[in-house]
Amino acid sequence: MKTTNQKTRVSKRKTKKKRKFLFFLIPFLLIAGAGAYFIYEYQAGLKLSQSVAAIDEDIEFNGVSDLTGKVNVLLLGVDARENEEVSRTDTIMIAQYDPEQNTTKLVSIMRDTYINIPNYGQYKINSANALGGPELLRQTISENFGVDVQYYALVNFEAFSQVIDTAFPDGVEVEVEKAMEKNIGIRLEPGLQKLNGEQLLGYVRFRADAESDFGRVRRQQEVMEILTNELVSVQGVLKSPRLLGTIQPYIQTNIDNPTVLSIASSLLLSDNMEVDTLRVPVDDSFEDRRYPNAGLVLEIDVEKNKQEIQNFLSGTSVEASTEVEVNP
Repeated sequence: MKTTNQKTRVSKRKTKKKRKFLFFLIPFLLIAGAGAYFIYEYQAGLKLSQSVAAIDEDIEFNGVSDLTGKVNVLLLGVDARENEEVSRTDTIMIAQYDPEQNTTKLVSIMRDTYINIPNYGQYKINSANALGGPELLRQTISENFGVDVQYYALVNFEAFSQVIDTAFPDGVEVEVEKAMEKNIGIRLEPGLQKLNGEQLLGYVRFRADAESDFGRVRRQQEVMEILTNELVSVQGVLKSPRLLGTIQPYIQTNIDNPTVLSIASSLLLSDNMEVDTLRVPVDDSFEDRRYPNAGLVLEIDVEKNKQEIQNFLSGTSVEASTEVEVNP
């Protein structure tokens, strides 16, 4: 027969076991609950956008998986104007997500980069989409820079404005550094202000100053940082799944929903929200030139830029990358 002290010791051991079980169960429930919440909100966003005519044109894209398991996505901003059957890419980026390290990287390739396009010869890289769509652009990047891209995501600039207004109905706060008007269709005054979709599009497209396209790329990366900050804030994390579902019809992509959900869930639940960025061509690797078939171009040292991109994406670059720390 057990004594009172023995019963007390047994009771304490049971209590400790219950506590250990609870300490294990609580984070499990939080993670499971977050996953369920994400899926529920994402599907709710899709229902909200059912009235939007989704882009359903078939696009050839023979994506190649990265051998290291990283996810590389070709992000394209397309300037599709009236009465044009083909369009050049105004914005070209490679976004990389490393599921093992839970890190994100962004490479911006300047549109005037003069480079060999397979079967066509030397052109500006933004001509590849007009000549052969995202697939030819993928081949161009692979041939010149040795980077395999698995997925693409294409946004028409008209849709960009709708995406911003849908995701951020109160506007996006930006410090406009100067008055901007030429070639963007609107006028922006300098100062800290909240920009709607049309205004933000004008801000990231402006290049009628001394910085030209370099300033445009810098502002694109600045806006990417601002939007990331918004989405990783407490309120942003809570509404991001629904926003993702809501804006999906505006984006043409070959990324399947399970992959989108997996990556987005990992990023939203991560405590590592640093974003590394690289601009190509890198400093001291190009010259301004003019050619009859292309006009003003950036003639680059292909090998140097190839090495910089590969070093950057593999995590060994120390020269050309800039690290942006996002504070939720």
